[in-house]
Amino acid sequence: MKIALITENSQAAKNSTIHSALTAVAEPLGHEVFNYGMYTAEDKASLTYVMNGILTGILLNSKAADFVVTGCGTGMGSMLACNAMPGVFCGLVIDPTDAFLFAQINDGNAISMPYAKGFGWAAELNLQDVYRKLFEGERGLGYPKERAEIMAKNRGILKSLKDASCKDMVTVLKSVDQDLLKAAIAGERFQEYFFANAQDEAIRDYVKGVLEGAPALADA
Repeated sequence: MKIALITENSQAAKNSTIHSALTAVAEPLGHEVFNYGMYTAEDKASLTYVMNGILTGILLNSKAADFVVTGCGTGMGSMLACNAMPGVFCGLVIDPTDAFLFAQINDGNAISMPYAKGFGWAAELNLQDVYRKLFEGERGLGYPKERAEIMAKNRGILKSLKDASCKDMVTVLKSVDQDLLKAAIAGERFQEYFFANAQDEAIRDYVKGVLEGAPALADA
């Protein structure tokens, strides 16, 4: 599984701590981790929690990533922004129990964590425990197990509701403020990681056009 890490500007100084905890757990399990930044508070490309959502939508819908780990000071802003995107099911995860229940009941494709609120002594241990609950073993088995069938059914209903209420990702990219979009994909390693992994040609082409300063025209 390809896991993308996205860190917004107010918590950028903690990127290395988060990345180290994530790779320590995910890589031995056979997953790949792609750190999309921010890497430091001094990065030229600055991500807000709103941009986290746009970037998450691009990565998941293009299949450049299978799962996104993001967050902000409280985790709430990034969660809301992620869930505004088509095909993104992001949970607010604070501790390992949240991670386990989200993985087994909701089986989403992104989490948002608080990296300021409650982030103190031994925070890196909590991060590692969260990632273990997320990435060890099979997800979507249900909890309690006897409710697994109804939980799977509700996940399907939620996906159908999301499909009905959201535009496709290319339409979203054409519709959002283009300066905001350019800022969201301006990270130092974005092009390297995205174009090596993205599978959706339409999203790839539109993003390439934005980066080259000539995005495709919106459909008439």
